[in-house]
Amino acid sequence: MISDFTLIDQIEISAELKNLNLVEQFIDKVCETKSLSEDVYGNVLIAVTEAVNNAIIHGNCFQSDKKVLVLVSEINNQICFTVKDEGKGFDYNNLPDPTSPENIEKENGRGIFLIKNLSDDMAFDEPGNVIHIFFSHD
Repeated sequence: MISDFTLIDQIEISAELKNLNLVEQFIDKVCETKSLSEDVYGNVLIAVTEAVNNAIIHGNCFQSDKKVLVLVSEINNQICFTVKDEGKGFDYNNLPDPTSPENIEKENGRGIFLIKNLSDDMAFDEPGNVIHIFFSHD
C-alpha cells in the first residue's frame, strides 16, 4: 500500500517533547504546500502530533539520543504521514478500548483511538514502531 506512494518531505527530531513545535511547523508547511482544506489540516495536525507524542513518550521513552522520523508521501488525492521511532514497538492489535466503562476516566490511552478516528486509514508496521496515517484531499 505505502510502497506506491511518492516521498515528498521528511523531518527527523530527537525524542524530546519540546520538538513537537518543529513537527507542527513541518505539518503547517506540508498542508500549505498541498493546499489541504482547513478540516483536513486540523485532523492531520492532531493525528500526526499525537503519533509523534506517542513515539517520543512510549517508543523512545524520552531518550533524547533517539530519533523520531516523520515522512510525508502522496499518491493521487491521498497523503500519508509515517511516524517511526527507535523503540521496540508494541502490540497494536490488543489495545484497550478507551470508550469502555473501565477506561473512560483514565487520563491515557486515547492516542491511537484519536488517530484512527481523525484519519481516513492507518496501519502499523511490525513490530509496532512505525505508523502510517492516511488522509484524502482534493
